[in-house]
Parts: sequence; structure tokens; C-alpha cells
Amino acid sequence: MSSTFFDNPVARALNKAAVGLTTVPVVGGIVGRSLVEIRYTGRKSGRSFQTPVNYRLSGDEVVIRVMSPDSKSWWRNFLGDGAPITLLNFRGTDRAGHAISTRDDKGRVTVRIHLD
Repeated sequence: MSSTFFDNPVARALNKAAVGLTTVPVVGGIVGRSLVEIRYTGRKSGRSFQTPVNYRLSGDEVVIRVMSPDSKSWWRNFLGDGAPITLLNFRGTDRAGHAISTRDDKGRVTVRIHLD
């Protein structure tokens, strides 16, 4: 398996710091409007993973546009029929949902989450 940006210890530290900002008074409300930590189960390993992602709300749907999708693999867990996902501390509470990822003809990847 090739190494990715998120295998890097510096990247892990930056991710942890970014997620930590979501709980800081005042700043957390601003950061939390576009950043959330997701938890999902790996389709091959069966292990639980957590990673921060940027998102936007589109009606009742949470939309994640995956930046540099070829350098990441987490979104592949949601191809086809998709899979369960949890948004941690999403606007003050953990929210479960179902995520489906798609790739368009230009290679852009979008993950759409329908919250339970």
C-alpha cells in the first residue's frame, strides 16, 4: 500500500489540532460550520477510522467534496450502495447517517450523507 499524506505524523497532528478547534468557545462555532470529524468502518479491514473533513449542508444532506481523491482512500468505503457513517460532534451532537460516494467524469469525488 502506498503512503498518503494522512500517514504522515505531522498531518495527523494537524488533523488533531483542527478537530480540537471545533470545541473551543467562539472559534469552534465558526470552524464547526465547515469541518467535522467522521467515523466509519473500513470495508476491507473492518477497523474503525476517524478523519476530519470539510463539508457543506445542502438541504437535509451533508456534502463532502474530496480534495485530491487519488491521494486518499477513505471515500472508497462508500462506493456503490454506500455504508454507515457517523459525524462526530456535528453541530453539538454525534449524528449517524448513510454515505454514498460518486466520482464524476472529471475525476471529482463527492460523498453525500443522508442523516438518520
